[in-house]
Amino acid sequence: MRYCLVSRVRGTFWGALVGESLFLAKRQKQFQVLESGENSSRWQKLATLTGESLIELGRFDCRDWVRRQQQAGIILGESPSEVILATLPIALFFHENPVKLRQNLLEAVKVWQDEQLYQDWTLVVGYAIAQSLTQKLAPLTLIPQTVSFLEKTPTKVPQILLKLNNLLEEQVGLERIQTEFSREEKLSHAMAIAFYCFLSTLEQFPLSVSRASWVNWLSPFISAITGALSGAYNSTAGIPIRWQLLVCKPKSSQWQRTNLSQVLKLADVLVATWSGVYNPALYQGELQTREYNVASSTSFLPAIAAPGVIRQR
Repeated sequence: MRYCLVSRVRGTFWGALVGESLFLAKRQKQFQVLESGENSSRWQKLATLTGESLIELGRFDCRDWVRRQQQAGIILGESPSEVILATLPIALFFHENPVKLRQNLLEAVKVWQDEQLYQDWTLVVGYAIAQSLTQKLAPLTLIPQTVSFLEKTPTKVPQILLKLNNLLEEQVGLERIQTEFSREEKLSHAMAIAFYCFLSTLEQFPLSVSRASWVNWLSPFISAITGALSGAYNSTAGIPIRWQLLVCKPKSSQWQRTNLSQVLKLADVLVATWSGVYNPALYQGELQTREYNVASSTSFLPAIAAPGVIRQR
């Protein structure tokens, strides 16, 4: 195994956080504005609630998920970035089962908006992350396999993906990609760029996220998605230490440092729950504890194996 599962799951969350923070840092420097982080932290809060529901129930229950959001005072929005990023825990939890992966992602998306385009791109991101976690992601076959995973759809997503695949084979630059997809719907344009930045520099997290963060966009969505995809593939080992510290350094806002600690703890417990070694009753309140060693490469939980292999002693 190239990277352990815990490292890949951590890399997914940490990559998204780093991608978002890098964009905000560059935007602040370029436009001399102060980012509060309140709006961009919405998806992190929603993703945490998603993970907590999966951990407590051991499955995805849409009603429980909605209840947690209502109790947290989060009003469901219609932003596609929230939809895709908030469902990352579902993609991670069901990564080894394509049928359940598809079923649960679709159920989650419909909470926000019964919009086919949102559903398709959520499936695309979830499938790519699942392929990384199962170590089956191959750059030459990922897009054709993803199109098959989507099945029949009225949207242009399959055509956009296949066009992107052809452009990747031609080794075109980012500027050409932006031009080629500039007439597409805003979400599809953003996703095409994110996947280009990821797949064109598959083994290089810093380069993938750096290019995504410089794209002239109104939100950090592209770099956050690119970071999640690349983090799942390259794990935490592929994220430079100085970038890992970007979201927990003293100058970062309190919401960044607190959310990072919670998200990394969530990653460890999520994998333990998936593997069958975690008992929520024994760790009541762990996820709400603020203190957590975010620099540690090991978790506070036992060893992790395939589902059903490890049992309580």
